[in-house]
Amino acid sequence: MQVAVVGAGEYEETRCNLAREVGRKIAEHGHVLITGGLGGVMEAASEGAREAGGVTVGILPGEKETANRYVSVSIGTGMGHGRNAVIVRSADAVIALPGLYGTLSEIALALKMDKKVIDLGDWNVDGMLKAESPEEAILLAEGKAEARKE
Repeated sequence: MQVAVVGAGEYEETRCNLAREVGRKIAEHGHVLITGGLGGVMEAASEGAREAGGVTVGILPGEKETANRYVSVSIGTGMGHGRNAVIVRSADAVIALPGLYGTLSEIALALKMDKKVIDLGDWNVDGMLKAESPEEAILLAEGKAEARKE
């Protein structure tokens, strides 16, 4: 399974710890992590996944920019924010941490593509599944946990 983690490109340490744990859980469950390949949530999730022996894919906005050091496979798209569609199309499930408009676009695209989208932050978007922990987020992505009624 391929799991995308989306969220802010700049993040405070507390939220980066959450992203690292999500990346770690993705790898521990044997899944491939997909991110936008840059900093913040993307780097922290990639770090967690790599430390757990996982494969990380970074889908970059430019053609020649350098991915963060934890990305195993980097793909330069030259598409700018349009790469968000490639990120979510490539994923079987999307886990959304807090972010801004780029993250919101990834959530909306994933929902339009009928992807499973898990909220591990403060989003209040119809169609998302709510998780309280990284482990629950992975289990929801795998279909091994029941979505809670809000």
